[in-house]
Formats: sequence, structure tokens, C-alpha cells
Amino acid sequence: MNIGQITNQIVLMFCLMLVGVVINKFKFMHAQTSNDLTNILLYVVSPCLIINAFEQKYSSSRIKQFILVAIGILIFYIVAIIVSKLIFGRLKNDNLRRITQYGSVYSNAGFMGIPLTSALFGSTGVFFAVVSLAGFNIFSWTHGVSLFRSDEERIDYKQVLLNPNLFAIVIGLIMFLFSLRLPGTLNQVVKYVGSINTPLSMIVIGNSLANIKLSKDMLNKNLGLTLILRNLIFPILMIFMLKFLGVTGIAYYTTIIMTACPVAGIVVLFTLQAHGDAGPAISLMSISTILSLITIPLVFAVGGMVL
Repeated sequence: MNIGQITNQIVLMFCLMLVGVVINKFKFMHAQTSNDLTNILLYVVSPCLIINAFEQKYSSSRIKQFILVAIGILIFYIVAIIVSKLIFGRLKNDNLRRITQYGSVYSNAGFMGIPLTSALFGSTGVFFAVVSLAGFNIFSWTHGVSLFRSDEERIDYKQVLLNPNLFAIVIGLIMFLFSLRLPGTLNQVVKYVGSINTPLSMIVIGNSLANIKLSKDMLNKNLGLTLILRNLIFPILMIFMLKFLGVTGIAYYTTIIMTACPVAGIVVLFTLQAHGDAGPAISLMSISTILSLITIPLVFAVGGMVL
């Protein structure tokens, strides 16, 4: 995999986003439609894609890489959470403090990472990408949610445990460990449903970006630092962690791509739920996504030099 291939694929995905922008401008997709499609992607399409990726013959070398990636993801989130806390934890503006801490740590692994790795590496890429997706769901719905809640509000651990993507990962792992496959017709249904993940995800993202009106007042120095951490510093940190752990091949490049993805769009939802000003969150998410056209290939190139 060379830098030209990943750049071409990212350009293709941005073109799919432009389709979403056009759909928005012609008012073919309303807010409720976008929300419905998001739920379909999260709760139906993504689990199908994950299960399909695990329909492979058991391999001890592959499961070893899988475990090493999981260790790397765990260490990464612990380090990133601590660093973001040290940098942004003392901001007096509660809203900005929450947004910058969350935005610097959590990438858009599900909506952009999974489609990109699927397009680049097929089911093998998704197989390793689900480790990053699991880490995102676990940490985002525990630590991430806690950033936007008061000390009195409890974290709903059921929301974490009942996440359909985590269910799909558990089912997929069992299938992989025992080399199981779904029956013919059901297998085809799962494969067809999972195959729409990439275009539909990009169209939904594009539709969301179409509502953004950029201005010079949207970005302050703290949001700028958040962009640098999310799009460059933390992904490069992950590269050296994976190198140290001995992760190689598709597992290595897949995890780098998942970590290099832009700010997770869910930061906007969490901000709204906390009754905060969503403006900085929307600015951060949109600018980070646009910059990722350059930063993902750049991080990927650094990963190639380190390996």
C-alpha cells in the first residue's frame, strides 16, 4: 500500500461526501432522514459489515496481531486521555474544556475509519479495524460521556454493553475462533447490507457538512491545538506504540488509519445533550474532517517510514 493509493481513496470518499452536500443543497435529505440513516448505519449496516469481516478461517498469527492491536488501543486511550486532561483540563470555559478534551481523543472511527479500511484492505482490514471501533465505543460511552455530565449524573453502562457493534464483534470473534460461517442466503444478506456502509456513511457526513458555515471566528487557539492533537500528534503517537508492540502488515496500517481519522461527530450530540454551545464542536468536527484529506495520507506516510 503506497501513499498514492490511500490519497486516491480518500479523494474518492470526499467525492462521495460531495454527493451528500449536493443532496443537502437540493433538500433531498431532511434532518429526520439524516438521523434515521445514521441509526441504520450504526445499528444495522455496521454490525453486518463486522460479522462479515470475521467470516474467515482461524489463524493463530492473525489473532496474535489482533491481541497486540487491542493492547495498543488500550494504552493509547489511557495516554491520550491523560494528555488531553493536562492540556485542556484547566480551561475556565466548561463547554470548551469538554469539547477540546473529547475532540482531541476520539476519532470518527465508525463513520470514516471503517469505510476507509474496508475500501483499502477489504474484510481483513475491517477484521483489525473493529478493535479500534470497540475501543472507541467503550471509552467514548464511559470517559467521553462523563466529560459532558455533572458529578451527580451516572454513566449508563447498559448503553455501552448493549451496543450492537460490540455484540457483532463478540459474535464475529466466536465465528472466527471456530471457523464458522453463516448459512448461504443469510450470509449473502449480511454481505449485501454491509456493502452499503462506505457510500452511505460518506453521504451522511457530506449532508452534515453542508450545513456548516465557516468563518474566521469559528476557531480559537484551543480548538487549533485540538486539531493538531487529533489529526497529527495522537496518530503519530499510535504509530510508535504499534511499532514497539510488534504490530505489522494490515493490522498496523489499519490501526493507524482508524486513529488518524478526524474528530468524532458525536461530540456535537454530547454538547447538545449537556445544553452547551454546539458552535465550537461543529467547527472542530467540520474543519478536522476537511483537514483529514491531507493529514491522513501524511500520517500514513510517517507510518510507512517508521515501519
